[in-house]
Amino acid sequence: MKFKALTAVAALLAAPLAYAGGPDDDTLVVNEEVEMATKVAAPAHMSDTGIDTIMSGWHFRTDETQSLQMDDFENPSMIFVDQAVDYFETVDGTEGKSCASCHESVEEFAGLSATMPKMIDGKLTTMEDLLNSHRAEAMGAEPWKWSSAEMQALVALIGLQSRGMPMNVAIDGDAAPYWEQGKEMYYTRYGQLELSCANCHEENYGNFIRADHLSQGQINGFPTYRLKQAKLISRHNRFRGCIRDTRGETFAEGSDEFRALELYVASRGNGLSVETPAVRQ
Repeated sequence: MKFKALTAVAALLAAPLAYAGGPDDDTLVVNEEVEMATKVAAPAHMSDTGIDTIMSGWHFRTDETQSLQMDDFENPSMIFVDQAVDYFETVDGTEGKSCASCHESVEEFAGLSATMPKMIDGKLTTMEDLLNSHRAEAMGAEPWKWSSAEMQALVALIGLQSRGMPMNVAIDGDAAPYWEQGKEMYYTRYGQLELSCANCHEENYGNFIRADHLSQGQINGFPTYRLKQAKLISRHNRFRGCIRDTRGETFAEGSDEFRALELYVASRGNGLSVETPAVRQ
């Protein structure tokens, strides 16, 4: 019975669907002062997708969930951001240093998250890579696990410094082959259900599946506080979960495959405001 149900889901997504509500036309303003660009013209590289306007996942959520992100006092992810302030100042490792030993203030990272991932020293680098590199080289500390509470809290704190700034991920030069790899993954069908990222987030956004709206799959708000899991969720954790839901063998968080996919998906959001940390269902 379970397999039949999954087959039905696959068939539903494979066929054209009646529009089931779609995104709303509300405006996202955080703390009554920071207005977000949540609907903008699609990047030029998406000209062959049929999508003219890219939209934040915020538009596909319920009013109750949307309201949580509009006020930092209501946003449950801010608890973890507050904890990250302590992590930033905590001495760890053999060198007797903290992040604050090298960086006077986390505010100096304003704008960084809007450009990530990007090429650094010939390697496609994510924010998690940067943090673990700093821990190893400057602090002599053990690396954090990709989706650990400490890692994602600090990624969220750094991302918060770019909130409201437009995503501007570079896809040319040395980044181009990784972007192409990520694009190929985006359109590759995985698992027993034979579903790709595009099947849900390009062809069927706005439609219902499992009593929820499909969004365009934008990642400009990650790490995201997911209500169903009651914690911050990393981009790679979400990629892993999506492939797992196709009943396919997934890649590891921090894998080269997911780095490439992150670059491609992030580039599909170029022009949208950084919303980190967002709230989703």
